[in-house]
Amino acid sequence: MIESSGYSAEHFINRELAALAFNERVLAQAMDERAPWLERLRFLCISSANLDEFFEIRVAGLKQLLELGSTSSGPDGMSVTDQLAAIHEKAAQLVAAQYHCLNEVLLPGLRAVGVDLQSEADWSAETRAWVEQYFANEVEPVLSPLGLDPARPFPRIQNKSLNFVVMLSGKDAFGRDCDLAVVQAPRSLARVLAIPDEVGRGFVALSSIIEHCVARLFTGMQVLGCYQFRLTRNSDLFVDEEEIDDLRRALEGELAHRRYGAAVRLETAAQCPDSLVTMLREQFALSASDCFSVPGPVNLSRLSALYELAQRPDLKYPSFFPGVPQQLLDPPDLFTAIRAGDVLLHHPYQSFAPVLDLLRQAATDPAVLAIKQTLYRTGGKSPIVECLVAAAQAGKDVTVVIELRARFDEEANIELAGKLQEAGAHVVYGVVGYKTHAKMLMIVRREEDGIRRYCHLGTGNYHQNTSRAYTDYGLLTCDEVIGLDVHELFLQLTSLMQSPRLRRLIQAPFKLHSTLLALIDGEIAAAQAGKPARIVAKLNALVDPGIIQALYRASGAGVRVELIVRGVCALRPGIPGVSENISVRSLVGRFLEHSRVYWFENGGRNQLLLASADWMERNFFRRIEIAFPIRRSRLCTRLREDLEANLADNCNAWLLQADGSYVRAVAGDAPIIDAQAAQLQRYANTSREPA
Repeated sequence: MIESSGYSAEHFINRELAALAFNERVLAQAMDERAPWLERLRFLCISSANLDEFFEIRVAGLKQLLELGSTSSGPDGMSVTDQLAAIHEKAAQLVAAQYHCLNEVLLPGLRAVGVDLQSEADWSAETRAWVEQYFANEVEPVLSPLGLDPARPFPRIQNKSLNFVVMLSGKDAFGRDCDLAVVQAPRSLARVLAIPDEVGRGFVALSSIIEHCVARLFTGMQVLGCYQFRLTRNSDLFVDEEEIDDLRRALEGELAHRRYGAAVRLETAAQCPDSLVTMLREQFALSASDCFSVPGPVNLSRLSALYELAQRPDLKYPSFFPGVPQQLLDPPDLFTAIRAGDVLLHHPYQSFAPVLDLLRQAATDPAVLAIKQTLYRTGGKSPIVECLVAAAQAGKDVTVVIELRARFDEEANIELAGKLQEAGAHVVYGVVGYKTHAKMLMIVRREEDGIRRYCHLGTGNYHQNTSRAYTDYGLLTCDEVIGLDVHELFLQLTSLMQSPRLRRLIQAPFKLHSTLLALIDGEIAAAQAGKPARIVAKLNALVDPGIIQALYRASGAGVRVELIVRGVCALRPGIPGVSENISVRSLVGRFLEHSRVYWFENGGRNQLLLASADWMERNFFRRIEIAFPIRRSRLCTRLREDLEANLADNCNAWLLQADGSYVRAVAGDAPIIDAQAAQLQRYANTSREPA
């Protein structure tokens, strides 16, 4: 497909290397002196957690392909072997940068401002005594040191768990020689602890406590060394939906195996002897390129506990008060407010509370007959689910399409599904072969003039916590045509009906990809006719080859293409004759840029769409997604202004170069423009609660 289109492998950036490049941009936030100290630590931990997931899913998938003998390559032309080699080189550089950031920048800087994560060398006599007492009372009772010999084989190591390999000398109680043991830290133990005020000030890592006290576990033997290690395993779940009768039961079974999937990465303490590293590597059937020696805690992301433990708001971003649209401030009820006109919410600058309030009101309103909602990620204790439970218990007809396969949220979603079913809600697990990723809520209400449907459509999940940290849009509307479309979509998801003929909404996997290609072709035609032609798209990821090729054609026709892609982007901008009219920027700041917005100039008639979908093959062809138009002129103006602010940002922006590298935008002599700070100022008109 690539060759016939006239574009070759060098016109595409490898997806995996683009993902690592995004993680480098996150890590750069940890090095940014403009950010508060604890926020910088949080960015470091996010980069570490992101890298964990990258190995658990992306690297694990490549390794599986290699085992199956696959030699296929993507649009960028890199084979599986080439990708794994390039990943190791890039990941090694990233890990080195993470620990340099921790050891040379963050720990000294935090210590200077009174947040001291102490190593053993820093402990006072009082702290040492407290550590030893804490170990005896709280840690040792839950540890099970495992000596290694023919009768006691190497234990199973859980995914991403904290472990220690201990070198010993001497004989055990039965006279047996023992030279190695493994100590596994239970996940029930906190990884970072505050030193009690009466003892001293500062914090200590559980790993330091265990290393200091490990000899107590091996009375009568000499401990020659104790070294941390951590194993990362394949965490992708596979369920053959065509061969199962109960998706929920099958997933419950698979979740039990996730902790012990195939090994993909080994991290060891830097001082761990080569002989032990080799022994561990062979134990898990890993190559040398799968091993990373780290000068610090192997479970780096667990240091995020310091963010809350420190109780230092002065070292964090200032709290802010999410605004509430004027239209929703003092209406008789939310239904009246929505009937007065569509409401566009921009989170986190504007509160998520109106969505919860609407559900709460619907749960108790005698005129409400039914509530239908999709749920992808909601969090463990979800106020959204509590509202739906209350509605079901109040006798409303509640239907929930819950996606059990939302990665790493499977267990929480299974639990929520059970809770909803117990309350009497109808729970559907989506469509075989497709993840339900669309964000839809519909409330059916009987009013004086008949049945009216109130809808909420969003770009992000129904998750109150992420609504405070992710930028997303949500539309509240009682538009009759949109309501009918949403009604038809829920019928499709819960019954066996054919794909509905939608009037306003655009659905994947049926029409979204072809509609976007047609819209791009429309801009090409406009440019060729001398009319205004411009495409602005804000996304989390852009990797679909068909869309990328269409954007290249648009660039060649003179269409101005401006892309705001937070994460993975496989398109190369600025290639002469191919993409010189395309620019790509990534915004990485205080909030995670998560919204999906498509803007087509459409010959001056400006068509704006919000969507749940990124421009990826999985979103277009393997997920149920929706895009919905914003038609009210005042709301379109707001969206265009928001996008223009993103395009003008010279504070949080990174500019993608033709070679695949990113360069940080700088203001130079121009005024500093921070789009996120400007949005905070713009929308903070009134508030419900601080965030």
